[in-house]
Amino acid sequence: MNGHFQLNGKFLAAAPTGVHRVARELANALADLIAEGAPCARGLSLEALVPPATLSAAAPEPLRMPLRALGPFAGIAWEQLTLPLRHHTGRRGTLLNLCNIGPVLARDAVTMIHDVQVLLSPQSYRPGFRAWYRALQPLIARRHRLLLTVSDYSKAQIVAAGLAPADRIAVIPNGADHVLAVPPDPQAVARLGLVPGTYVLAVANTQAHKNIAVLLRAFADPALAGLTLVLFGGADRAAFARAGHPVPANVVFAGRVDDGGLRSLMEQALCLAFPSTTEGFGLPPLEAMVLGCPAVIAPCGALPEVCGQAALTAAPHDPAAWAGALAALAGDPHRRAALAARGRDHAARYTWRRAAQRLAGTLRGLDHIA
Repeated sequence: MNGHFQLNGKFLAAAPTGVHRVARELANALADLIAEGAPCARGLSLEALVPPATLSAAAPEPLRMPLRALGPFAGIAWEQLTLPLRHHTGRRGTLLNLCNIGPVLARDAVTMIHDVQVLLSPQSYRPGFRAWYRALQPLIARRHRLLLTVSDYSKAQIVAAGLAPADRIAVIPNGADHVLAVPPDPQAVARLGLVPGTYVLAVANTQAHKNIAVLLRAFADPALAGLTLVLFGGADRAAFARAGHPVPANVVFAGRVDDGGLRSLMEQALCLAFPSTTEGFGLPPLEAMVLGCPAVIAPCGALPEVCGQAALTAAPHDPAAWAGALAALAGDPHRRAALAARGRDHAARYTWRRAAQRLAGTLRGLDHIA
């Protein structure tokens, strides 16, 4: 093996998601190690293979590595046909897929499966999406040389699902320090009519496992009458209503927020609430901790592993427990400050450079690259 890796760049042509964020940050950090000649990346080289349209599009955050366009096709057809049939043109390399899915026809490939949520929380996904993942991931797990995942919890779930044995799965935790790369938007909080320290931030997502319904019920409690729940992301009030979740008056929908706006919202929030019933990793609580924003989580999935003792917990299906935890935090500034400091120290261990160092060691170990 020559140590050359070819990144599956299909995600560059798609709407950004959390998984795409991980792929971009991890790939760029690995490219930086290679460019620096870091010992952990000795013998490695990296390029990104992308759909042709990607090169003509204005990418807001270009990858820090050579890009090579392969045609024809786009989307799924590009990933499943063009990529495996043409990735060997030029300098042959091992395909590196960082977004849950890769080409089934490929064998010389390493693929990151972030979680098996389609199995753990099938109601969170559309039938077509569930069927696609359930069909492809077992094939990928059998055919590709190695699987990567993001937590020990996810590794255990992949093993339990029968996708791969533990010795064919390497854990590469996420980083969270990307939130420091973009300056805060000084007007983001004021635009929403919010008062710093009097609102709780959470993700606007109606997927069942995100469990935002427990927060809506908690904020209907008079104990939280002095606080506002701010939901950021794609789902709006109507989406929650359609899903059968009544929305209290003290809930604000911020919509999609750019990185600078989200940084400001986190820095000035009382805390971030993250009540997911399962997560393969759970990046938002760590992002908040990096910025000095305490996190309150449900002790489920990978969240206890990732957050350790740096976050408060509340039972996932108990609105009164959430109302009590949030009200207590709002009433005790000294406790909040201590929790913020503990969270910042804890989250500082999760950097993309450290993740890339771990990835580089894993890739070099595939064939003991010299």
